[in-house]
Amino acid sequence: MRPAFGRLPRHRNLISFEPPGVVLASGVENVRRRDIIKIIACSITTWPLTADAQADQPRRIGLLSNIGESDLEAQSMAAALHQGLGELGWVDGRNLRVDHRWGAGNPERLAVFARELVTLNPEVIVAHTTPSVIALRKQTKDIPIVFVQVSDPIGTGFVKDMARPGGNITGFTNFESSMVSKWVGLLKEMAPGISRVAFMFNPQTAPFVPRFYQEPLESSARALGLLPVARPVHSAGEIESTITAIGRQSGSALIILPDSFNIVHRDRIIALATQYKLPTISPYRFAAEEGGLMAYGVEQIELFRRAASYVDRILKGTKPAELPVQAPTKFELVINLKSATALGLTVSPTLLASADKVIE
Repeated sequence: MRPAFGRLPRHRNLISFEPPGVVLASGVENVRRRDIIKIIACSITTWPLTADAQADQPRRIGLLSNIGESDLEAQSMAAALHQGLGELGWVDGRNLRVDHRWGAGNPERLAVFARELVTLNPEVIVAHTTPSVIALRKQTKDIPIVFVQVSDPIGTGFVKDMARPGGNITGFTNFESSMVSKWVGLLKEMAPGISRVAFMFNPQTAPFVPRFYQEPLESSARALGLLPVARPVHSAGEIESTITAIGRQSGSALIILPDSFNIVHRDRIIALATQYKLPTISPYRFAAEEGGLMAYGVEQIELFRRAASYVDRILKGTKPAELPVQAPTKFELVINLKSATALGLTVSPTLLASADKVIE
């Protein structure tokens, strides 16, 4: 019998890192992502410019992210944005200048960088995660902002309406209503013996969780006979004590909610969950690739590529108020079999067949 939460959509091979003129071998899964970024960076300088994109003076845009510059995922996302822009004729160093700033999960640093970017007076700023948009809104009501990976743009006051955002902000969400029930359902199917499910987030970097994720999470958990437990953490130091407390209660599992704090500290979260044999699920593919048990969510790289199209349209004169907020359309399930074995879990054939990627 299939699980109660329904059949998962199959979206294999959602993302190709192959820029024009570059052919990757069939063993691309074994190619380090750092090498792929280098391929993209080298190839975008050769892409042709469209007539509309050519100008005597480079146009200027910004990118503000709340994860760290040294994070390989941050560089993959930035590379995808540059690739998307290059395909539309915008090449950094030719007809475009892109100023990058990285908050690394530090609210004070993020506020400083938001102010710096606004002072540079770019024509568009791409804002990665909710804290980045919040920081930028305090600095400008005029510069267009294209957000990526924001869960609740209406609830946080970024836009008035998804179809007609109004104001200077629009972008791409990383949430679809059925995702919450699937996180819970997937954990229950992976580990049928669990009796409680905790969900962890930082209220400072994910203020949207109580009004946006908590109620559907609690409802979905109770429907499957699970006790839902909210576990807010306020600093890196609280991660260990929180996961230790969860791990010491038998029958526990952990949902790592969408949150830039959780991205920045994912290594520690994954290590502690493994230590306490906690089944986990994350919305980020890279969490499963780096040792987490499962991930189900939107491919973040694709969101950055799509964001390039909005930057292009704004640079060509379209107002952000006229660009509807776009919801995710592609989702993927990643299962780490090595992690499942370490946790003493047997993955059912049904669940394996639903996966878009299985890490041996």
